[in-house]
Amino acid sequence: MTFIVGLTGGIGSGKSAAAALFAELGAAVVDTDAIAHELTAPGGAAIEPIRSAFGAEVITPNGALDRAAMRRRVFADAQAKARLEAILHPMIRAEADRRSAAARAPYVVLVVPLLVESGGYGSRVQRVAVVDCPEDIQVARVMSRSGLSAEEARAIMAAQVGREQRLAAADDVIDNGGELAGLRRQVDALHRHYLEMAAVS
Repeated sequence: MTFIVGLTGGIGSGKSAAAALFAELGAAVVDTDAIAHELTAPGGAAIEPIRSAFGAEVITPNGALDRAAMRRRVFADAQAKARLEAILHPMIRAEADRRSAAARAPYVVLVVPLLVESGGYGSRVQRVAVVDCPEDIQVARVMSRSGLSAEEARAIMAAQVGREQRLAAADDVIDNGGELAGLRRQVDALHRHYLEMAAVS
């Protein structure tokens, strides 16, 4: 059986940076955000079900999901959020399962931003690694990366599970409150640990 590490963390915590370092070391990385983007790109498998559920106003002229319009809709309406998730989540999980099973690497890092919230991934992973940093650093990173205001960044964070709850679900915690060199050292150590665990799984 493929040994799978679930990698998660709040927005702006540095999941992508950690995943890239694991990939450099030879792990197979399966990113559910990347899968979601593919599904909602022009011609993506989720576009027509989303159009049917929400109408053409959430689809851009080139046929992709209009993320800003959809974000406004789901932030304002919990039922709309549940409807979108009911379309996307099974498709994302199925594709993540397919890619994980097809991986030719010692182990798989499955990147799931909402791993703790979604509940559907706990049975799919043998280990949970949480990328963590102080909340003010998260806000600063989201603002610089996405051009959002501090209030918008904090609203997204508030919609996610709290830092304490995420840390409580962790088997391994990666502290990403400092420099890249520190992140690299932690990932190197975990990589060696995961290789050992994968060898005996």
